[in-house]
Amino acid sequence: MHHGAPEVEFLGLWFNLANILMITVASAIVFIIAILSTRKLAMKPTGMQNFFEWVMDFVKGIINSTMDWKDGGRFHILGITIIMYIFVSNMLGLPFAVVIDEKLWWKSPTADPIITLTLAVMVVGLSHFYGVKLKGFKGYGKGFFSPMGFLFPLKIIEEFANTLTLGLRLYGNIYAGELLLSLLAGGLATSGIVGTIAAVPLTLVWQGFSVFVGTIQAYIFTMLTMVYMSHKVGHDH
Repeated sequence: MHHGAPEVEFLGLWFNLANILMITVASAIVFIIAILSTRKLAMKPTGMQNFFEWVMDFVKGIINSTMDWKDGGRFHILGITIIMYIFVSNMLGLPFAVVIDEKLWWKSPTADPIITLTLAVMVVGLSHFYGVKLKGFKGYGKGFFSPMGFLFPLKIIEEFANTLTLGLRLYGNIYAGELLLSLLAGGLATSGIVGTIAAVPLTLVWQGFSVFVGTIQAYIFTMLTMVYMSHKVGHDH
């Protein structure tokens, strides 16, 4: 089912209020998790601290699989933030959607291409920033002309392609999952007893599958972030 977005105009620009709301909610949840996980640190971690340390070790493993820790250690906090934020964002729209006056207010923020492409631009932009910072303009620029200078146009195209695929892959998977859930929910509401009986197990199965997909997509986005970083800051590229 398609619902419009609640939008307002301010200083000639249009703002999607649902996106602002969901970005804020996702950020607040990640912040609360971080606070709860670190407020009472112990030598033998339990509960939330144990979970958060597992996330830290998991992201460290991703970094070590893509580059040397000497180069990639500086991206540890970035990776933790990205995987936590995207995972929480992917999960927000799964339990339910809130529609008021035909406007969709509650959804996964990553089900909007503007948000996912913004995240992708941020990641690719950071990879260029750190490439220049660590190698200098001259050293970093040489990477676009090696091993052969005539490949320069292809490398520029590759940068745009990486940005698009990174953002649209995340958007497509999350949006498709929520769209099917909304169709199944519509079947629950309008198909009578028979339709409800048939739709309930399908909805539960798809909910579980969507949790799996959302988790995998958070991992893939974080992995590719570190791959792009390694290509820019690693000394063997």
